[in-house]
Amino acid sequence: MEREEAERAYNVYCILIKVSRRVKKPMKAYDVIKKKRDGGELSPEEIDFFVKGVTSGSVADYQASAFLMSVFLKGMSLSETVALTRSMADSGRKLDTSGVRGVKTDKHSTGGVGDKTSIILAPLMATMGINVPMVSGRGLGHTGGTLDKLSSIPGMRLDLGMQEAVEQLRDVGVFIMGQTDDLAPADRKLYALRDVTATVDSIPLIAASILSKKLAEGIDGLVLDVKVGSGAFMKDEESARELARTIVEVGNAMGIRSLAVMTSMDTPLGRTVGNTLELKECITALRGKSAPDLRQVVLTLGAWALFLTDAISEDFDLVPMTRFVREKYMNEAEEFIQKGDAFKKFLELVDAQGGDVESILNPSTLPTAGNVHQIKAESGGMMRKLEAEAVGRAAMLLGAGRETAEGDIDPAAGIIMNKKPGQSVEEGEIVAMFHYNDDRGLRDAEEVFRSGLEIGARDRAVPPVIRDILGINP
Repeated sequence: MEREEAERAYNVYCILIKVSRRVKKPMKAYDVIKKKRDGGELSPEEIDFFVKGVTSGSVADYQASAFLMSVFLKGMSLSETVALTRSMADSGRKLDTSGVRGVKTDKHSTGGVGDKTSIILAPLMATMGINVPMVSGRGLGHTGGTLDKLSSIPGMRLDLGMQEAVEQLRDVGVFIMGQTDDLAPADRKLYALRDVTATVDSIPLIAASILSKKLAEGIDGLVLDVKVGSGAFMKDEESARELARTIVEVGNAMGIRSLAVMTSMDTPLGRTVGNTLELKECITALRGKSAPDLRQVVLTLGAWALFLTDAISEDFDLVPMTRFVREKYMNEAEEFIQKGDAFKKFLELVDAQGGDVESILNPSTLPTAGNVHQIKAESGGMMRKLEAEAVGRAAMLLGAGRETAEGDIDPAAGIIMNKKPGQSVEEGEIVAMFHYNDDRGLRDAEEVFRSGLEIGARDRAVPPVIRDILGINP
């Protein structure tokens, strides 16, 4: 009898051991951080648990900061980055674009000095029959933001509600708006922490931040403009290429047909830097006249967006076909600009978002700086260099940029460049004009600008504007 009871007790003990082994221990933020700190690969469940905790506040900021530093130091695999992107996109509401007929394609730029392409490209893409849901941001530091430029238009609303944005997409074919509080809120929280913990330049975190917002837009395709050079986030081509490849791979893995165009940011794009000045340059470009480098970037991105849309519609392999795209789609994009269709679509976009259309038809009514300071060449020769970062920082000192997210900007401040690298310059010739209202930063701005200016007896090879095209077969 005692033996039977002992056996029964032993069997119960074995059952309890087996059951306890099957019961999963509750996840803890500490364990997720430790696993990534030690170089382990996180599961989708662990990543989703952590992102939900960040969103709800159950994961403390110091824990989220430790997680970000662990990712910064140890990196993430493709599957981890995909899981992080998906969890961040699922942290809030998404635009329901299922009722909008046709392909939805967006364009994103990694940011640069004088990078005004979105304002030209979005209406151009819409004119070409592409639905363009575009959630953009504001500038920080020496790089300008699309929303800051559009804010120069009196009455222009950039805080559209999500349903309002979908309705405009259906009726107009394009919207440009800022990120709402409930669109990928995990990204908003994590980016704020990245900004103060020196973890911004982590490729997996950059990719997840960009694509989580794009996934929440409900898009089918994405054309990425990855800037490389002194005025870009990625200074060297190797880093820029890695970022481009990562975003394309993650985008395609998540069902967003993606490709990347690598473009030069050694010199500011176009002829202007500064919000209203760049807006005016966009208006001129939409009317058919633009600087050669700006025109080339816009038409290249537009051509690949059109090709990508056809690739999605007809379901053929996405393979870089540079010559085919250049000969067919770039010509089509140019035609839509020259006929005035893209400019008309921009007017329609501005009107739909409450902006003053008359200010677009008559740009002289837009904000204008009270003072202009001429920058003259101290010697003659060929302009060998005009560093984008130096120009961007000079513009910021004039009031065109902000050093913190809460900082103010002067919409009228900025720089017009009369000369670009590769052009001849005579001694005493005006190479740039500073537009400003507050002269407190004028002297420093000129010093910074000249530090990036080089004029010499011999010409210097100017890097091509379009560096490369990267695409992945889905």
